[in-house]
Amino acid sequence: MITEKGPGTEEEPLSRYLQRQTRRARAFDARRPWVWDGLLTAFWTGAALIDAMGGWRNIARDPSVSVWLVLALSLALSVPLLWRRRRPMAVLAVMAGASFLSNWTGAFLQAGFLQAIVVFHIALRLPLRMLLWSLALITPPLVVGAIRFPVGGGDQQVVPTLWAYAMVALLGIAVRSRQDHTAALVDRARRLEVERDQQAQLAAAAERTRIAREMHDIIGHNLSVITGLADGGKYAAAKSPERAAEALDAIGTTSRQALAELRRLLRGEAVRDPQPTLADLDALIAGVRKAGLPVRLDDHGDAQPLATGAQLTVYRVIQEALTNTLKHAGTGAEATVLLSYGQEELTVEVTDTGGPGSDIIGTGQGVTGMRERAALYDGTLEAGPLPTGGWRVRLRLPLEDSRS
Repeated sequence: MITEKGPGTEEEPLSRYLQRQTRRARAFDARRPWVWDGLLTAFWTGAALIDAMGGWRNIARDPSVSVWLVLALSLALSVPLLWRRRRPMAVLAVMAGASFLSNWTGAFLQAGFLQAIVVFHIALRLPLRMLLWSLALITPPLVVGAIRFPVGGGDQQVVPTLWAYAMVALLGIAVRSRQDHTAALVDRARRLEVERDQQAQLAAAAERTRIAREMHDIIGHNLSVITGLADGGKYAAAKSPERAAEALDAIGTTSRQALAELRRLLRGEAVRDPQPTLADLDALIAGVRKAGLPVRLDDHGDAQPLATGAQLTVYRVIQEALTNTLKHAGTGAEATVLLSYGQEELTVEVTDTGGPGSDIIGTGQGVTGMRERAALYDGTLEAGPLPTGGWRVRLRLPLEDSRS
């Protein structure tokens, strides 16, 4: 059997229950403000009319005031409360006028204290300087009453009432401050949530870009190698079956390696597995040579340690450049890979001689990906044709930012 949680139970403390009910009441008031305004106005109008039936004479300075005037003043001091939230200053002006007449005639209606409700709303909703105008409206009736009907000194009639209005204004300011603080916290939480979602979207986009770049490098390079091996095996099949068999074995090995790398990448295991480094360049170039592209590897200067990410960038740039040479340089092309270690930067140049049937490259996703990789380590990448024919890719990486 399901029972509703009540206030003060172990499931819901009384304070939390009250907070929940308060939130519900505020939400209802925000949706239908006229309901609460009407109920409050009806309550105080009824109280004012009851007092106007005769109770007002108990504190009146002049009990001979016309009953019809008392009735009209009671309505003027209560009915305007219906508009206290929308036009608080206008409502206070009307009530202050009725209070002035009430004190002038000696009726001293208790409904005049309903002005405190309007003062509270002025402090809650309007600029604080409007409280000075409120003081200017509520003070004259008090002064007039003290002058025309002095009882125990004017300060005893004016000062305590002004202090009461001041306490009401301070209460309105306190409630307003808390509402502003709560609104600021809610806005900050909302902005933090939006920022968190944006960060998550940016992280997802960066991860998709990384995966797309890695897939492009893996698939593009290995397919180019496989294509070169297949072409070479086709020409060798008629004259040297042994070399054709070696090409087929190499195709199988390259395909399995590519599939294994793709599985690790798509499963998110690539981060845990060792990434290619400069030590793997020999294996990379050996595979390209098997595909039919002669490659020479040279290095100048004293090798310096690079961060793993920088080594992966160098490896992928060389891989992409050689892959482009395999795809675009044509038959008879040769390639050279040069690594030059300077005092402040590492320069990597991959050049090819081109050949019959070569076409222009450098505008596709591969070159864009190489530039993005270089930019991650404050490096630069240039790619373009050589004056003597062929193509050159030059990568520059700052050594200081790339060291482990």
